[in-house]
Amino acid sequence: MSSSRHGGIGMTSQRTRLRMVERLRAHGIRDEVVLAALGEVPRHLFVDEALATRAYDDSALPLGFGQTISSPYIVARMVELARGGGNLGKVLEIGTGCGYQTAVLARMTKEVYSIERLAPLLAKARRHLREVRINNARLRHGDGLLGMSEVAPFDAIIMSAAATHVPEALLEQLGVGGRMVLPMVSNREQRLCVIERTVQGYSEKKMDQVKFVPLLPGVG
Repeated sequence: MSSSRHGGIGMTSQRTRLRMVERLRAHGIRDEVVLAALGEVPRHLFVDEALATRAYDDSALPLGFGQTISSPYIVARMVELARGGGNLGKVLEIGTGCGYQTAVLARMTKEVYSIERLAPLLAKARRHLREVRINNARLRHGDGLLGMSEVAPFDAIIMSAAATHVPEALLEQLGVGGRMVLPMVSNREQRLCVIERTVQGYSEKKMDQVKFVPLLPGVG
C-alpha cells in the first residue's frame, strides 16, 4: 500500500474513530465489545483513497461492482444483534465485501469464515485484511447461499445482502443457541431479521428498517 494509506493511522485517525464510537453509543449501540472493535479497526483502509475522508461518516460508501460498505451504525447493529450479549467462537459472514465487517468480527471471535461471490472484491478484502494483520479470518470465493457446511455449526451467521427468504442451508448450519442476522425483503421494505435457533426450533424477530443490495446466487 502507498505511504499515504499508512499515513492515516496516526492520532488523528484514532481520535476520529473514537468520535465515531461515541456517536454510535449515542445512537443506541450498547455492546461495549462491539464498540471497542469498531474503535480498533481503521475503516479508512477499507475504502478507496478518494473516499477516505468520509470513512468515519455514518453512511454507506460505494465499493465498485455495484456493492457498498455498510455504514458504521449498521455494522455495529448487526454484530450487536448477532452477539446477543454472549461470546462468539465461530462466525459465518455472507458477503465479505471490502473486508471491514470481517475485520470487526475477527476482533471479537475466535474464527470468522466469510464468503464473497465477486472475485475482484474478494481480492481487495484479502489485501485489506493482510494490511491490518487479521489472521483468524478464512475467506472463500463462492455462493453464500450454500454456506460452509464442512465447518458448521456456527455461533452466528451475518448476511450483508437482502434476501426474500432464509436460505435453508444456512439455517441448518446455525448452531443451537446461535443467531442469524440478515436483511429480509417484504412488501418492498427491508428489515433486519434475527433468527435464533433453540432446541425446539427457530424463532424470528423483525428489527430495524435497512437498505441493502439484493442477495444473488452463484459467483462472479
